[in-house]
Amino acid sequence: MNSSASTAPKLCNPAVVGLAGFGLTTLILQLHTLELVGLGPVIWLGLFFGGLAQLIAGLQEMKTGNNFGYCAFTSYGAFWISLCAMLIAGQFGFLKASTTDVGWFLVAWTLFTAILWVGALRIHGAMATTFSLLLAGFVLLDIGHFGFPVLNKVAAYVLIACALGAWYMMARIILNELYGRELLPAGKAWVAARVTTVHSAPRVVGVQVTPSPSAATLSSANVR
Repeated sequence: MNSSASTAPKLCNPAVVGLAGFGLTTLILQLHTLELVGLGPVIWLGLFFGGLAQLIAGLQEMKTGNNFGYCAFTSYGAFWISLCAMLIAGQFGFLKASTTDVGWFLVAWTLFTAILWVGALRIHGAMATTFSLLLAGFVLLDIGHFGFPVLNKVAAYVLIACALGAWYMMARIILNELYGRELLPAGKAWVAARVTTVHSAPRVVGVQVTPSPSAATLSSANVR
């Protein structure tokens, strides 16, 4: 009997770090937008927690086969690193980005976020809510950087809610495991799985045809 399976160490869920870094850094940036926090904490958190730690969490997601988590965490980790590098360079007048430049930078990330938002609708309610808030926040920032700066502060409140949504999902993974029950629910997916019925294939003389299993018999993807 092979005992390697029973003695293999349990792997942790890298999403807890990715969600923690994303949520905390997003929260602090919005507090800066609301003029409650200086730029310093934003830069340092963006480089190391929202940036590096989230990027590493995304690379760990690759090992689990979770394409959504792999793409989201590595991409938004890179987002924070590039944003902080742009802000630091601007302080020294090196490759300084104008408000319009930052606006187009945000537009590109809005389009990227829209793709992930479509995927988030199929995971669960908490993920769909968080990504809906993130997408709305990006859209408000886009408009704010192209002539309507008052919307930047509106976006701050929306993105604070987004950050709290990310923390909720982080807490859900940790607390549900510790308490051994569904202490914090995720909610149903906003877009349900499509179930199709596969009819038996007609018999062909001399050929044995085996119909494929219906979608109802297939287990859903394991998305945490």
